[in-house]
Amino acid sequence: FMLPTRRINSLSQLLMVITVSGFLVVSYSGHDDPNQLEKVQQRSKLTMLTRNGASTYYIGPDGATGPEVELVRQFADFLGVGLEIEAVDAFNQLAGMLESGKGDLIAANLTRTPAREERFNFGPDYQQTNTLVVYRRGQARPRSFKDLVGRKIMVIADSSYEEAVELARYDLPELAWEPRSDIGMEELLLAVSDGAIDVTLLDSNIYSLNQQFYPRVTVGFTLPGTLPHAWAFPGGPDDSLARQAERFMQQAREDGSLAALHDAFYSTGGRMDRVGMHQFMGQVRKRLPPLIPVFQDVADAYGLDWRLLAAIGYQESHWDPKASSYTGVRGLMMLTQRTATQLGINDRPDPTQSAEGGARYFVDLHSRIPDRIEEPDRTWMALAAYNMGMGHLEDTRVLTQKLGGDPDKWEDVNQRLGLLTQERYYRDTRYGYARGHEARKYVENIQAYYETLVWMDTREHPLLIARNAGSPLGPTASR
Repeated sequence: FMLPTRRINSLSQLLMVITVSGFLVVSYSGHDDPNQLEKVQQRSKLTMLTRNGASTYYIGPDGATGPEVELVRQFADFLGVGLEIEAVDAFNQLAGMLESGKGDLIAANLTRTPAREERFNFGPDYQQTNTLVVYRRGQARPRSFKDLVGRKIMVIADSSYEEAVELARYDLPELAWEPRSDIGMEELLLAVSDGAIDVTLLDSNIYSLNQQFYPRVTVGFTLPGTLPHAWAFPGGPDDSLARQAERFMQQAREDGSLAALHDAFYSTGGRMDRVGMHQFMGQVRKRLPPLIPVFQDVADAYGLDWRLLAAIGYQESHWDPKASSYTGVRGLMMLTQRTATQLGINDRPDPTQSAEGGARYFVDLHSRIPDRIEEPDRTWMALAAYNMGMGHLEDTRVLTQKLGGDPDKWEDVNQRLGLLTQERYYRDTRYGYARGHEARKYVENIQAYYETLVWMDTREHPLLIARNAGSPLGPTASR
């Protein structure tokens, strides 16, 4: 603001100028600073702070995914901005990063607690979980904190789990535990499974994601009450982003997208657990016959065994050309829009186009496996990459070599896929956490379906009379 150039001749004029000047200074000072929502809109980007893990964020075949990532991605779309993800090495780093302005929200399977509410603004609860105390089968079952006295307990540092044992220690002063900030939840489950520790605490949703991979781990008891999970935003009077999160969550509940996301990641009937051979044979009778010519023609065009392509298709969609998921994957081979676009596929529900897209994608992955790797190992590795991405496969091969295995042998690589769920291993890899157990099961399922189709085909089973498709595993061009 510039004073007028004309001479001020009276006290009243001078006072008027001072008043206007002061008003303008106030108007253009802190009152006009953009709030959190406006800052996000101005830079067209929402920055999410999280951790690598099954319940939060990891790199899938088509990029970043995970329960938290997909929900925050929908929130970013709701705001009309892009999404940036910042993953930290330790859970206790998240709060400091949020308070220092390095992110807009924490989305990391975070429990709303009274202590945290004093520090942050929280969005609405989007999930309710229980806190479980788990132990190794064969040991005496703990039924209360009193039974944990004298046992080796390990929990994530600065977590709601540590708060729970701290609270229990008021009545049990002898209760002791070891807090760890350098490992993840899956690694604690492995420690319980191997007997390295006796007990850990975790949320019921994390347990549901991992229990099938750690069959020796079971629930001792459940803490009373439920725990609300919510996103944390910077504290203080500016709650503009938290209010938008409330609007978004209400919409997500009403349109069913929140429930669909939960089912996609936490349902025990997910893609990796497709029901057994009995249902497979039922679909061989019901759905496969009209698709056999499709699989044969596409496989011939790309030098593949049609029975392998059909096995992949069953694992992906149960041979349902109209299959779809909340993430937007669709069709017989469950292609993402991104993958379909890259492959030039414009009609994913069309069986022929979908099968062609799946075949081209598989052939591309197969061609990127080192030539020195022989069949069938080459094909099994390509299938693992089809499920988890080539980057994670290469991370596993590097780990295999470091640990004394042969990175060119599927048996050795397969044994180490699960290491990508353990922080002490995945923190030093290029692509980080991956659901390696899922990739292992994915390949095992396809192997079983493929072998069954070969058995039926070579014996001219009445349900499966197909023309000779005698090419062995893998694209012929790479043999």
